[in-house]
Amino acid sequence: MLTEPLNQEKAEAFSERLIRMFNEASAGFLLSIGHRTGLLDVLATLPPSTSQAIANKTSLNERYVREWLNGLVTAHIVLYHPHDASYWLPPEHAAFLTRKASPNNMAAFMQYLSMMGEVEDKVIAAFSHGKGVPYSAFTHFHELMAEESAQTVLPALEDHILPLIPGMPKKLETGARVMDVGCGRGLAMLKLARRFPNSRFLGRDIAERPIADANEDARRQQLPNVSFEQMDAAALQDEAQFDLITAFDAIHDQPRPAQVLAGIHRALKPDGYFLMQDISGSSHVEEDMNHPIGTALYTISLMHCMSVSLAADGPGLGAMWGKETALKMLSEAGFGEVVVHELPHDFQNFFYVAQK
Repeated sequence: MLTEPLNQEKAEAFSERLIRMFNEASAGFLLSIGHRTGLLDVLATLPPSTSQAIANKTSLNERYVREWLNGLVTAHIVLYHPHDASYWLPPEHAAFLTRKASPNNMAAFMQYLSMMGEVEDKVIAAFSHGKGVPYSAFTHFHELMAEESAQTVLPALEDHILPLIPGMPKKLETGARVMDVGCGRGLAMLKLARRFPNSRFLGRDIAERPIADANEDARRQQLPNVSFEQMDAAALQDEAQFDLITAFDAIHDQPRPAQVLAGIHRALKPDGYFLMQDISGSSHVEEDMNHPIGTALYTISLMHCMSVSLAADGPGLGAMWGKETALKMLSEAGFGEVVVHELPHDFQNFFYVAQK
C-alpha cells in the first residue's frame, strides 16, 4: 500500500491545533467551576481585587481561588495587574460569563464538559457492550437542562416562539389546553401559566425529582392552572385533548421516539399544533462540517443523548438526528405539512411547527 509522504507543515499546524484544543478545553472547565461556585458572578461586580479579597467576598478558600484565577489569566479571560497582584474581569468578557448576562451566559454551557467527564468510563465500556448509559449516571443533568432552558427557551417563548404558531397567542389568551412533553423542571409551562391564566397547562416527564420540583414551584407561585405528572412519554394515551403540545430538546433522547410522536399526534385536537424545538443539523454528517458547534453537539450526543436512548433499548437517534430524519418521523406519525423555522436568538435549534 502506497502512503503519501508526510507534509511537515501540515503536521506541525495540526500539532499546534491540538495544543490550543487542550488549552481551550481546560479553560472551559475553569469557566464551569466559576459558574457553579458563583465566582464569575462576583468577579464581574468587583474592581481589580486580590485573590484574598475575592475569596473573602465569595467565602471560598483563597488558595483554590488564586489557582483558578491564574488559570483564567493565562487563558486571557481574567486580567492580572502584577504591581498590586489584582485580578479583574473586563465587562466585555463578563457580558458572556455571568448569570446577569443570560441568555448570553456561555459559562453555563461549559458545565457540559464536567457532565461528560463524569461518565467517560461508562461510555468507554458502552463502546464494547453497546448498551448505553442510563439517566441515573448523570448527577446534574436536570439542573443543567433547566439552566439551558432558562437561557434558550424562556426569554424568547412569548415574543418569538409562540408567534410561530398561527393564532396561538390569541387562543392562549381566551383559553387553551397545552401539554409539554419532556418538561424537566417545567420552567416553560410555569411561565406560560403565569402569562395566560385562562389556559390550562400540563407538563410530563419520566424523571421523578424534576416533576416534584415543578409541582412545588407551581404551589409556591400559586398557579392553579398548571400541573406536572411523572410519565414515560411513550405511554401517552390522551385522545384529542390538547390545542398545543410542545417538546423542547426532548424527542431525540427518547427510547421510543416514533411511539412518542404518534402519541402526540393522537393527543392533539383536530386543529391542534405540535411545536418541537430540536437540535439544528442534518442527518448527513458531511452537511454538518461547518456547523458552528457541530463537534460539541456530536460529543454531547455520544456522551448523553444517544447513550441514554440506547440504555433503554431505544434506537439511539442522538442529538444530531437531523432535519431529514425528524421530518420523516413526523410524517410517519401522521403530521402533514411541517414548517421548520430558525430564530436569530438560537443558532443551535430548529423549531418545527406541525398541525394535526
